[in-house]
Amino acid sequence: MEISKAELASAAAVIGGQTQELMGAEVLVKALQAEGVKYVWGYPGGAVLYIYDAFYKQDTIQHVLVRHEQAAVHAADGYARATGDVGVALVTSGPGLTNAVTGIATAYMDSIPMVIISGQVPTAAIGLDAFQECDTVGITRPIVKHNFLVKDPKDLAMTMKKAFHIARSGRPGPVVVDVPKDVSFKKVSYNGYPDKVEMRSYNPVRKGHGGQIRKALQLLLNAKRPYIYTGGGVLLGNATNELRTLVDLLGYPVTNTLMGLGAYPASDRKFLGMLGMHGTIEANNAMQSCDVLLAVGARFDDRVIGNPKHFAQNERKIIHIDIDPSSISKRVRVDIPIVGDVKDVLTELISMIKEGSTRPDAAALSGWWDTIEGWRSKDCLKYDRGNKDVIKPQYVVETLWNMTKDVDTYITSDVGQHQMWAAQYYRFDEPRRWINSGGLGTMGVGIPYAMGIKLAKPESEVFCITGEGSVQMCIQELSTCLQYNTPIKICSLNNRYLGMVRQWQEIEYSGRYSHSYMDALPNFVKLAEAYGHVGMLIERPQDVEPALREARKLKDRTVFMDFRTDPTENVFPMVKAGMGITEMLLGSEDL
Repeated sequence: MEISKAELASAAAVIGGQTQELMGAEVLVKALQAEGVKYVWGYPGGAVLYIYDAFYKQDTIQHVLVRHEQAAVHAADGYARATGDVGVALVTSGPGLTNAVTGIATAYMDSIPMVIISGQVPTAAIGLDAFQECDTVGITRPIVKHNFLVKDPKDLAMTMKKAFHIARSGRPGPVVVDVPKDVSFKKVSYNGYPDKVEMRSYNPVRKGHGGQIRKALQLLLNAKRPYIYTGGGVLLGNATNELRTLVDLLGYPVTNTLMGLGAYPASDRKFLGMLGMHGTIEANNAMQSCDVLLAVGARFDDRVIGNPKHFAQNERKIIHIDIDPSSISKRVRVDIPIVGDVKDVLTELISMIKEGSTRPDAAALSGWWDTIEGWRSKDCLKYDRGNKDVIKPQYVVETLWNMTKDVDTYITSDVGQHQMWAAQYYRFDEPRRWINSGGLGTMGVGIPYAMGIKLAKPESEVFCITGEGSVQMCIQELSTCLQYNTPIKICSLNNRYLGMVRQWQEIEYSGRYSHSYMDALPNFVKLAEAYGHVGMLIERPQDVEPALREARKLKDRTVFMDFRTDPTENVFPMVKAGMGITEMLLGSEDL
């Protein structure tokens, strides 16, 4: 749904130069129109009915009625991850807001730009335990970049302007705007949407310190064993072109975190694969053995570096570029901190390299690459590709990648073994094509993410790789897919277990499978059909490719593919809790 410039102008300006008398809800909708919002995902309730009435009277923003508030936030989140725009969700007060908390926390952990509008009881009733009242500001304070309680309709336009500015600038994140019911129905003089915002207490730095960048360049060019480690900040900062230029200019090895996949092409030889708990041997060993590490838009989290004491055993110089100063030296002490927008900093770094005459030590770099190729030759992602008796989950992902690698494809996942197999075996060459919950690890995001993306990218193929455990957490959104015609393809790697829980129980708890097996799974084929979609049951390896081909042919239908996969398969490599990133289990022989 496109919003014309005229419609945006009418939302932002005062019609005919006259001040309008508008209800707070109407001001809110004007604000969303002025921000260029195309979609809002939500669920109505008493506290937001005036807002819903205002939506009814306009036709530039499409509201998508989900079946659960958690899915509203997840869908807006998926839309934001795929497009880079601010995602918008609308929920009612009380349970509407508390249902949305998981989605808000998911977006917060992964720094996703979002505005969540929540209804609230009338201002006079706040604090009196009114029907469907909860302390929205208090509940969401730890999981938002900022939140607002609007007590006067006169403040609505500027509050919305601030909310969108905070959500998308600096290190992005979700912002909650809590709107009491009386604020939404009271009339106020509307003088147009603000064209700018000034916040004395909020001025994120964009330009990196030139002196620090020069120091970083000197370190990088003098390195014998250099390594470039990048995270989700490269994608969020739209800096993939700059990263690719830098890597190609220097010829250095590069790795992405789970959240950074696609920032550098997985098909390029300089890419060592994902690093961390389920990363490749070459990526993890290079991280531990490098002498100069350039970290860009990453945060050295526990799933990446493992035990910090083990990581600190090897002496190395660390350069860390990040928009958020609180992320630098938070878990690992760095030598050259550079606070700034990663796109701007990388651009300056590239210019300095091109303008200077110094180049990397070719002999040392060649030796470093020989070492890396030795690690890579171990092929740590090998699995039993010749198995004809049972479907290997890796094979499903690999087959999907081979079939879709040359078309514009978005892959969402839930959380668990299937998520790691998707990250390992689907080789992402482009940014924002891999949509998953990294920081919070939220089950149930896959279908809402996919339907949010499909609205934004109707011509692209959208696949949700999930498991029979995760998919049931928001499976009711299959109804939303039907109503709003978002024909996604769902690949359920059904091993009849909560797979990652079972894997840990096998390795760490002597095979005591406490409540990780599901005894009463639904017939997913019939369930999909009951929701008006196509269901497929795939039980043999030779049927995997034909099933995927058939599903792709059904371009206008949502298809649920129930792949019955090997219940004993584990994700390898694996770094056990408390171990260093080079202390990897490579397969069942290491158990």
